[in-house]
Amino acid sequence: MEPRLFYDGHCALCHRAARFVVRHDRGLPPVRLSPIGGESFARMVAAGGRPELPDSMVVLTPDGELLVRSEAVRYLARRAGGVWSLLARLSGILPRAARDAVYDFVARRRRRWFGRTEEVCPVLPPRLRGRFDP
Repeated sequence: MEPRLFYDGHCALCHRAARFVVRHDRGLPPVRLSPIGGESFARMVAAGGRPELPDSMVVLTPDGELLVRSEAVRYLARRAGGVWSLLARLSGILPRAARDAVYDFVARRRRRWFGRTEEVCPVLPPRLRGRFDP
């Protein structure tokens, strides 16, 4: 199974994050992307666990683990390699509660700061669109 990023399809910041992942992901197999609340999310994430998940970003790893908040961001950054991987590793020095507090602070304000979009999938070149599922 490929790793999967589920993201808020109506959040402009989440669209930027999705574009970043598509452009910089160096892992194999590549991360696939789907909006939270879409068909793939409904099929792949157990209904009983959904209420506890954030509405911004969730990563489903190939071994079936759901990563949320700062752990999801760190996972994606490690896969990007280079300086992003280094920053992900360095951020591990901080307690997870502190990392998640920063994540939650931004997540609560993301629509006010970055806006909303009506498009569920970010605008990408045709060669990259194949990584998105409904």
